[in-house]
Amino acid sequence: MNSRLVSRGIPVSCEVDIYGALSEYIGMCVSGDTVTLLDINNSVPADLYQEDIQGKFPYQLTDTFMGFHCGNTPSCKLCADRAVKYQLIQHRLLEPKGSQPDFTRGTLEGDIAPSPITFYRLQCDSEGKLRSYIAQGEVLPVKTRSFGGIGIFAIPEMGRFYRHVLVQKRYPHHGAVAFGHYGKALFEVMKLLGVEDIAYNQPKSLPYPTENPFA
Repeated sequence: MNSRLVSRGIPVSCEVDIYGALSEYIGMCVSGDTVTLLDINNSVPADLYQEDIQGKFPYQLTDTFMGFHCGNTPSCKLCADRAVKYQLIQHRLLEPKGSQPDFTRGTLEGDIAPSPITFYRLQCDSEGKLRSYIAQGEVLPVKTRSFGGIGIFAIPEMGRFYRHVLVQKRYPHHGAVAFGHYGKALFEVMKLLGVEDIAYNQPKSLPYPTENPFA
């Protein structure tokens, strides 16, 4: 259901994430396409990176992460082997061990199809100030070997960006994903909204204010 709504331009976000839904709407307006909202706190296993990414793509392990959610991603952005299954985490927590899924059925699952992406979010902090981040990257054509609506994402210098922006500035674990490189337009939108703190994935030559220059 969530996937079908987002496919039709109706933002959907779990966990009362109002700014996540607003971010989705902004991305839809900018791209003219559907978007998705994903958890960003999942790392790529080292063995998967070594087997399928290292030497084949210009990314370090710390540039990669698993973008995941349990069914919000539009079907048109998933690989052809997508299928309606059940929510594995909720099944483990809420239904008897070893039982067949009952009320946890109905999630659309599959790997997210390879694509250029823009990873971004508009957020209001605890002091009532708007802030945002924007980073461009791609979904790699690599099987995740996992469940849910999930993909292997690569963003240059993602490790530093995650630490000095997403964690340090206390952003929620949801990030919006537009399927294309729309950083330039999104940056201008944030400026028009009066956002003064617009973070991005800074290159190694440009340290973050709190980054130790001697590390």
